[in-house]
Amino acid sequence: MLAKLFPVGLAFGAGVGFARRGVISAEVSKAFSDFSFLFAIPCYLFGNIYTSDLHTLFVWRALSGYVLSAVASMAVVGLVAYLFGSRQPRGIALRIMAGIQVNTAYFAVPVFIMLFGTATPIFSVLLFQVCVLSSVIILIMELGAADPGARPLVRAGRAVWASLTTPMVLACLLGLALNLLAVKVPGTVLDGFSFVGASASPVALFALGLHLGGSGLRVRDTPPEELWLIAFKCVLFPLLTWAVCYTLFGVRGVWIEYLVLIAAMPTPQNLFIFAQRYEVGVDMSASLVAKSSVAALLLLPLWMQLVRQGG
Repeated sequence: MLAKLFPVGLAFGAGVGFARRGVISAEVSKAFSDFSFLFAIPCYLFGNIYTSDLHTLFVWRALSGYVLSAVASMAVVGLVAYLFGSRQPRGIALRIMAGIQVNTAYFAVPVFIMLFGTATPIFSVLLFQVCVLSSVIILIMELGAADPGARPLVRAGRAVWASLTTPMVLACLLGLALNLLAVKVPGTVLDGFSFVGASASPVALFALGLHLGGSGLRVRDTPPEELWLIAFKCVLFPLLTWAVCYTLFGVRGVWIEYLVLIAAMPTPQNLFIFAQRYEVGVDMSASLVAKSSVAALLLLPLWMQLVRQGG
């Protein structure tokens, strides 16, 4: 497991080292984040979704259980954030993303390939969180960033349009549509998307390392809010997912393993990218991505044993 995740440490560590030595300024991290958010990650998503077998991708009982647990978790995190954290809509949305969305690109994919020989089960959850959860998050972020002088309907319309035309959402929808319609995409085009998409994870990790190398990462004095979000993401959300999927939806066998392990993945790199893009909670987001990754790695063997014994 550690060997599979060595590239993560290499890209992240290089960013930290370059920033601390002054080789590359930490302020440049936003340019790398924008490259990942606007170009590399959409290329990665389109290529993988277009080439997936949709018949094995969507197991509706399992996916329905995961969606219900995610919606319930969103309500819990949002309520706690409103009562004890930020009351600004963008701040609440960012915290919901931190507690619910999962890191697929550079964490879940190599782990699933190592454990199950395939990462296909991830993509149905990935479609849900990109096309639904991310769209809602982007909508809230865009509403917060919109011109306050504009009429409410105009602001809402602009925000909805921005959320639906975000490159990540468009890439998922286009890949899914072309897959369903069996439209032939030239191999040269797919190779190009694959080439660019392969850079998404290392570039995003490098950007995170640059930011943390410049701002520093507190471990001993971690704020209570960060501890709560890490605990929810790495412990409470997987437990709730197991309870809902196993008890209410009767999911058994390998799919209960898939869903609990997906839920146990750390906070996604996109949290940091969104925070930088919309200038909200940047330091907290970078800290949560790094710390939840360490926590998830330590807890992963335990989750694997639990779901195999109880599933």
